[in-house]
Formats: sequence, structure tokens, C-alpha cells
Amino acid sequence: MEILPLDAIVYNQNKVNLNDVIAPPYDVIDDKYLDELYKRSEYNIARLILTKGNNRYEDAKNYFENWKQNEILINVKKPSIFYIIQKYENEKGKTIERKGFIARNKIEDFNSKKVLPHEFTMGGPKEDRFKLISSTKAFFSQIFMVYNDSDFSVEKVAEKYIKKTPYMHVIDDLGVENIVYLIDDEEDIKKIEKTLSDKTLLIADGHHRYETSMRYAKEHPENEYAQYVMSYFTNAADENLIIYPTHRIIEKEVPDILSKVSKYYDIEIETQKDEFLNKIEEENKKQITTGLILKGDNNFYVLKLKQGIKETIETPKALQNLDLTVLHEIILKKELNFTQEELMAQKGIKYEKREKVAFSAINDNAGAVFIMAYPKMKDIIEISKEGLRMPQKSTYFYPKLLSGIVINPLEQVNYGKHNHK
Repeated sequence: MEILPLDAIVYNQNKVNLNDVIAPPYDVIDDKYLDELYKRSEYNIARLILTKGNNRYEDAKNYFENWKQNEILINVKKPSIFYIIQKYENEKGKTIERKGFIARNKIEDFNSKKVLPHEFTMGGPKEDRFKLISSTKAFFSQIFMVYNDSDFSVEKVAEKYIKKTPYMHVIDDLGVENIVYLIDDEEDIKKIEKTLSDKTLLIADGHHRYETSMRYAKEHPENEYAQYVMSYFTNAADENLIIYPTHRIIEKEVPDILSKVSKYYDIEIETQKDEFLNKIEEENKKQITTGLILKGDNNFYVLKLKQGIKETIETPKALQNLDLTVLHEIILKKELNFTQEELMAQKGIKYEKREKVAFSAINDNAGAVFIMAYPKMKDIIEISKEGLRMPQKSTYFYPKLLSGIVINPLEQVNYGKHNHK
């Protein structure tokens, strides 16, 4: 994969507080949160990625141009790679430090197998992002890419930089620390480019944005900057890259669910939540295992898939090995009578990333909650390599990448003007 540094535009930290102007990706911002971000600062990046009003895309362009003219946004001194450490505590109180870097990669068609998708996309978000890019001529958010390097070559290059004062240090609204270092030495940049040159990339998050960038590149072949997209790259070999599950909340009564489930799964009962969660992960190493909690029932049920069941599903083998494929096809569709359309639209079912919320849902309106095991990277890569896609909302890569750390313009940057001091 061809990687290049960014001709980057960043916020001028002499004029704004970064904590006031960053935001999560556009697709996780609801209307109430958007209002909060607008009130936080007149320069919050949400005003560019989710502009309000009838002339949204033209207004975003005007904001962008105005902020550059008034040096709210400025150019970095020279083409750079942004090395970022995201530090947070997981639900068990353990500190996790996920490392990666932000740069540009050549936009490749999926047929080339250099970039692998793993989820389906919808037309509406892609059209929206295309209009924004076309109006502003910039990427405001990164695609989340995963590569595999057991030599940890990029991390070795970054060692000397993380001993310096960070270029940025910002804490998001979920308490995640984002510590950013600027790699601008040409030799170090070349080492990173070389490391990625023979790598395949998996899109972990940002499928809509990547497909939008593909369309823009094809429609603007004359623009060399448009043939690259801004991405965040993280190493699958690092144990700090954790993929979280997305649990399934059934928002209706489900009579006789245990008898229905027992046709396909061997059931073990646990009485303690921690034991239950640990058992799911341990058993899932050997066979497909899912958790189940029921309304009005204090027990926790560990569901271990019986031999020969997954092979009855009419789908490629790589997808048969996925716990969500089994759950969707055999339990949700066959036994609980959900249609594919209802599953896609989340009608009568809710997909929940937060473990605590999934557990507490049983005390509200849920009849049952399926607790999913942590997805395995090897399964995702195998499915993607075969050109297949996983069920919707299969994976959750946390933390999310912030918008506002860096902007990638789709035109030449004038390094003689508004340089970062």
C-alpha cells in the first residue's frame, strides 16, 4: 500500500483550546450532542462535519474558508505523519494504550485486494459525505485502517518522538486521552512508507467515508490529492487493538426461548455475572459461545453451539464460523421470526455496544439480551479476504477517532503562509 505524509491543516492552539473544538465522528453525534458541541465553541469541528441549516454544504465551505483566513486553522510546517496514542481504562479498570498514526493512503478499488472492507454500507450517508467533500475540498475525519506487522517497525520509529513534548494532548468526552506526536523527519517518514508498502489494509471503521473517497477520486482524476484519503493506521499485532462486541437486545416478549435455544446450543447456568462473562470468552476459544440473560430470571445462560449446527446455515464457511451469523440465521430469523429487513432497521431489536447498558436493558423493556463474545481479528480478516461482509454492527473498535485532530485538504497547501509556529 502506498502511504504518504499529510499536507495537514490543524487548529491553531494559540487561538483555541483543543478540548473545545474536537468531536467524535459525525455518525455517533445525535441532535442533542450536536447542540452541546455548537455551544462549546463557535469553531467546533462539528460545524464543518455536521453543519445545520438549509445550505449545509455551502455553509461548511464558508466556515472552513473563514477559519483559515482568520488563522483559527493553520498549516503545519511541512508534510508530516501524526503518531497518536489513545489511552483509556476498560470496564475492568485496566489502562489500555492503543497506538497508531494518521497519514494518507492511495485509494484502491476493492478488487485490488489491497484494501478489504468487512461491513455493508448504505447510500444516504455516502451521498451526504460526498456533498461535503465536494463543497469543502477536504477530509475532516480519518478512515480506520488495520495492518499487520509483527516487527513493530512503525512503533520503533516513534520511540524517539514519544519522549518529546506532545504536539497535541486532548481528552474527549468519554475520558479518552489522545496524545499526538508529529513525525516530520523525511527519513523516518520513508521508513513508515516502506513498512506499509507490502501491507494489506482492513477497513475497521469508516466504510461509508472510504467508498465516498473512491467515488470522489474517480470523478476527479485530474486532482492528484483526491487520489489519496486520510486514514488512521493501527497494528493488528498489538494486543492493545481490542475489538469489542455489539450485543443484541430483544425488545419484545420471547416465550419459551430456552427451549428454542436448546435445540442448537448446550446450555450452562452461571449465577455470577463475572463468572458468566469469563465463561463466554473461555468457551468461545473452543467453539462458538454466546451469553443469554432473560427478563425476570436471575440466572445467566452460557450457550455453547452444538456440533454440526453451523454447517446447516446456507452461507460460505468463513461466515459460518461467526457467532453473529449463527445467532442471526438460526435464532433471530428461524426461531424468533425476525425478517432481514427488521434486523437491518433494528425493529424490535437493538444493537448495543456498551456492556452495562446491555445488562441493564433486561430491567427495562427487553425480553432477552444476547451477550456476544469479543470478535476475533483472524475471523474478520478471513471473511474480508474472501470478499464477504459480516452482519451489520458486528464489530466495535474503541476508542473512536476524533474529528478535529487534523484536516486533509484536497488541494496544494501553501507552506509559506500561516505556518504553525
